[in-house]
Amino acid sequence: MKTVKRLFKYVKPFTANIVFAVISAIGGILLSLFVPIMIGEGIDCIIGKDNVDFSALSRVCIELFVIVIASAILQWIMTYNSNKLSYKTVKLLRRETIAKLNRVELKYIDCVPHGDLINSVITDVDIVSTGLLQGFTQVLSGVVTIVATLVFMFMINPYITLVVVILTPVSFFMASFIAKRAHSKYTEQARLRGKLTGYASEMIDSAQVVKAFNMQQTATEAFRDMNNKWEKVGVIAHFYSALTNPLTRFVNALVYAAVAVIGGIYVCGDTHAITVGALASFLAYCSQYTKPFNEISAVIAEFQNAVSSAERIFSVLDAPEQVSDEGNRVLESVKGDVELQNVEFSYTDTKKFIENLNLSAKSGQTVALVGPTGCGKTTLINLLMRFYEISSGKITVDGNDITEVTRESLRSQFGMVLQDTWLFSGTIYENIAYGKPNATEQEVIEAAKKAHAHSFIKRLPDGYNTIITGNGDNLSQGQRQLISIARVMLSDPPMLILDEATSSIDTRTELRIQKAFLELMDGRTAFIVAHRLSTIKNADKILVMKDGAIIESGTHGELLEKGGFYSELYNSQFAVY
Repeated sequence: MKTVKRLFKYVKPFTANIVFAVISAIGGILLSLFVPIMIGEGIDCIIGKDNVDFSALSRVCIELFVIVIASAILQWIMTYNSNKLSYKTVKLLRRETIAKLNRVELKYIDCVPHGDLINSVITDVDIVSTGLLQGFTQVLSGVVTIVATLVFMFMINPYITLVVVILTPVSFFMASFIAKRAHSKYTEQARLRGKLTGYASEMIDSAQVVKAFNMQQTATEAFRDMNNKWEKVGVIAHFYSALTNPLTRFVNALVYAAVAVIGGIYVCGDTHAITVGALASFLAYCSQYTKPFNEISAVIAEFQNAVSSAERIFSVLDAPEQVSDEGNRVLESVKGDVELQNVEFSYTDTKKFIENLNLSAKSGQTVALVGPTGCGKTTLINLLMRFYEISSGKITVDGNDITEVTRESLRSQFGMVLQDTWLFSGTIYENIAYGKPNATEQEVIEAAKKAHAHSFIKRLPDGYNTIITGNGDNLSQGQRQLISIARVMLSDPPMLILDEATSSIDTRTELRIQKAFLELMDGRTAFIVAHRLSTIKNADKILVMKDGAIIESGTHGELLEKGGFYSELYNSQFAVY
């Protein structure tokens, strides 16, 4: 119930649609409920052979036609407004979920399976729309129909109406009994769907690796296992869903039969308590009265599924957000002096990853970060960019604490090229100009030339207008990296971060790009993460990291003379076995 109340907060801005839907629903249903009365009156106009009141019958037919048309128009207005309500609410919910993902800590994105997040934004929101919001029409119509038909039936014959009312709770009991058992299964089904989506996405992204290690069969079996679990839970959930309707129909049929028998007794009895036409109207009302129970029982199953999906969406919306930088000043005119003072960071509350880290980089210096995998090099980069928040200590840029400036202004001062390239579906031109949308065509081409990407781009069928598919699947890894480098060169930032920026480029091209980087880094502070130590020999300062701490620092020559950990790393890359 708490989830439903929270969901209706998103419905509140569209109160006008709710009002129109409710008013038109009540009006349309009330008018439709006059139809059985008119039909009963029409039947009573046909008294016997050669004894038909044609004038009264004509009046009844005209009135019946007007009522049916007016009811249809009001029903259309109700459907239109309920659909508007549904899609506006879904639009707002999906927009908030995407906005939330832009505000959460990057640590949350890294820790939660991406399949679950995609599932919440797309599938779960659609299920909420179908199960809760669009079901609103059926529930609203059903409730109004039930109440109104009871009133009309009571006006015709209160005693027969009591029979209907006494048997009604049986339907409620059955629907409630099944709904409680369906909810847990729909919750489990939503969880397994997210897991299955994430696994499928992972296997598609890693299809080449899976085939390279001949793991197709293993991957298929793992998928089949998850799919079978989903199937079992889904079958049970949908079994409960399918069971609700026929059970309520059975009860409704019993109600209809009881009304027909008792009504027939009244018609044929000596008192003639009701006419044949009135009994026909009552039976019509009985059908109208029981029909909403079938519809509502069907909605209940979808409702349980929708509540489970809504809970998953709200779990994303309740995720911890990154610390707000509202009111922070804008970082401008950066020279590039960077300093870390006693910095500590941990991924979990139980174990620290980086402790008492101190680093100083002057404007124009090139600082290289080296060390074994998992030592904290990339984590340090994430801290500089405020992708992660430090646990304690201080990081400053030109003496400005980075927690006191806006993230946007801080990140705009860095140009970043990562080992894992990111390109979006669009032209090569658009991808290069991503960091500087107002760049001229000549600026984009000059940046591509500096990154040594111009020659291969011109060889493509459409040149700079070539469409990149997916994450650049129609380009080689090296070509994707060259485009990423060109993007940074175009933005021309005062500070650079190169995280294995040339790892997928051939040696000859790398030498040429190193020259371009030297030109780009001239007068700029640069942080370079590298495993190939030959690429950072000219760095002004090399920091050797291990287990989240800096264990050695100095120039290439100084570190080799020490004969320490760096020396071992460097010599191991040139050892002859």
